Amino acid sequence: MILTRFADNPILKPDPNHPWENYATFNPTVIKQKETYVVLYRAMGVEQMIEDKKLRLSIIGKAESADGVHFGHRQPFVIPQDVWEKYGCEDPRVTFIDGKYLLFYTALSRYPPNYTGIRVGVAVSPDLQKFTGRHLVTPFNAKAMTMFPEKINGQYTVALTVNTDNPPSFIALARFTKLETLWNMDFWDDWYKNLQHHLIPLRRVNSDNMEVGATPIKTADGWIFIYSYIKHYFSTGVKKQFRVEAVLLDTYNPQIIRGRIENPLLLPEADYEKSGNVNDIVFPEGAIVENNIIKIFYGAADTSGAVAEAPFDEFRRSFEINQPGTLKCQKFPHNPLLEPLSEHSWEAKAVFNPSALDIDGKVFLLYRAMSDKNVSRFGLAISNDGLLIDERLTEPVYPLRSTFEKPVSGDKPGGTEDPRITRIDDTLYMFYTAYDGNLSRLALSSIAVKDFIQRNWSAWTFPKVISPENVMDKDGMLFPEKVNGKYVIFHRIEPNISIDYVDNLDFAHGFLKTQSIITPHNRTWDEKKIGINTPPLKTPAGWIVFYHGISLIDGHYRVGALLLDLKDVTKVIGWTPYPILEPETYFEKHGLVDNVVFPCGYVVRGDTIHLYYGGADKVVCGATISLAKLLDYLQKSTVKKYLAA
Repeated sequence: MILTRFADNPILKPDPNHPWENYATFNPTVIKQKETYVVLYRAMGVEQMIEDKKLRLSIIGKAESADGVHFGHRQPFVIPQDVWEKYGCEDPRVTFIDGKYLLFYTALSRYPPNYTGIRVGVAVSPDLQKFTGRHLVTPFNAKAMTMFPEKINGQYTVALTVNTDNPPSFIALARFTKLETLWNMDFWDDWYKNLQHHLIPLRRVNSDNMEVGATPIKTADGWIFIYSYIKHYFSTGVKKQFRVEAVLLDTYNPQIIRGRIENPLLLPEADYEKSGNVNDIVFPEGAIVENNIIKIFYGAADTSGAVAEAPFDEFRRSFEINQPGTLKCQKFPHNPLLEPLSEHSWEAKAVFNPSALDIDGKVFLLYRAMSDKNVSRFGLAISNDGLLIDERLTEPVYPLRSTFEKPVSGDKPGGTEDPRITRIDDTLYMFYTAYDGNLSRLALSSIAVKDFIQRNWSAWTFPKVISPENVMDKDGMLFPEKVNGKYVIFHRIEPNISIDYVDNLDFAHGFLKTQSIITPHNRTWDEKKIGINTPPLKTPAGWIVFYHGISLIDGHYRVGALLLDLKDVTKVIGWTPYPILEPETYFEKHGLVDNVVFPCGYVVRGDTIHLYYGGADKVVCGATISLAKLLDYLQKSTVKKYLAA
């Protein structure tokens, strides 16, 4: 790791001689006044009665040091006095700006604590000796606020963690011209209504969590932002991992991530980090740079305070400048687009995993529909603008004809699943999963565009099974043009993406053979198995292919993208480091199979990709993403460029 722990850690320990801090002294933040270092920290002492509640009250303590690591003159500094903080003041962060010290802290107005009574307070001081005012800042649940130490574009700027105790939580920015706006409830009410416009995209996957850490540090390259990142926070049966991390934010727009140190700066490894009031926690609250050394102050196991340091030049060089920030699909606000219809027995249980076609300006969604008897067929819905459904056919559009797609008995599931359609000239080639109740295999049928438009469903060619015998094979798709004189087919034989090349599509003399593979990536969200989601999108930089990955940690289905070489499609030249689509809404997290997003098709309108997907194997949804931004994201993810020395 980059940081080295101070040999005499912890620098703050509970003091048995001080009843107000004999239980815990942790989460320290540090600021320098001339030659004196001032540390502010959360202190907890003996149990006491607050009204009719018995608790260990959190207050903010203060200590001083000549060297920044050995602190004395400890004293209570911020003690609850108002109704909005009467059950505790926690986790201070301090900024000096415009000749004032702004001390932010978490204020508790209820006990036991819950999200309705956990908010942010601020104390204003000219000298860190006395206060000229104390104010409640947020009218909503929030923690961990800090202010940038100078105005950005003429505005005060704060970073805060929102919905910390009513997840999902977010780290966001707020900007305002007058300092008094900081405690103006009308400002915060309006700000909260537009929360999505204020976020810093730090979360990698939806099972992780994060919280604001230290006051940002300005450099020539941007703002260094050190924060707490908790992996597997929302995963059941998996231990949470508290990490200290850092990103580089844009100088003038700190919502933009310019770089990231991908590996953790610190993990709970020392004894005082692994064992305490709450085990296995490192939690950053302060940072300071002096003499080319960066020192990060952090809480250890919710018991003591500690410090770790690194040469600042080496620390700066560790930021990957071309490491992209997280790019996410924007989900349709009116999702789901399609839901099961009880009046249609063939689609009464579920509708999901749609393929998509753009024909003459209309979007055709060929989706998987499931009956109450678990038999799947294909339905069709049509949209004029790609956003709203204008027509939905009342009968299936693809007949069940072959033995390999009919249930082997009346009580078995079966049918046709997960269509992916590729247009080549005037023919639509449909790859789908055929299931007889025993084995899933890949099948192929086709229809002329003219017959499809005229709804002549009897014109579908009789299907052929093209996957190997006695092998479960799914997720098939066809490239829209030949590559090096061959048709290219991607499919999935677990846990890999399989690749085959054929001279023609009649499959008169055999099955797919898996001539090449793309293997799962060694990351948490897609390391169990991967599979293709959609036919590829050709760009001058390469083929973009959406794929799904399944996590070993939580089993969720998430979606990313590959960028493949135009001439050698086995060569992955770009791979999204984080998912661009994942289960978040209720209808994506709860259905026939929980926590699934699964697209089978898209259409492109200008620079916008409309991606259509199934939610929790129950409903049809839509999302958009910029083609230019996705391509830039994929290309940047291939190169690691670091800050100059």
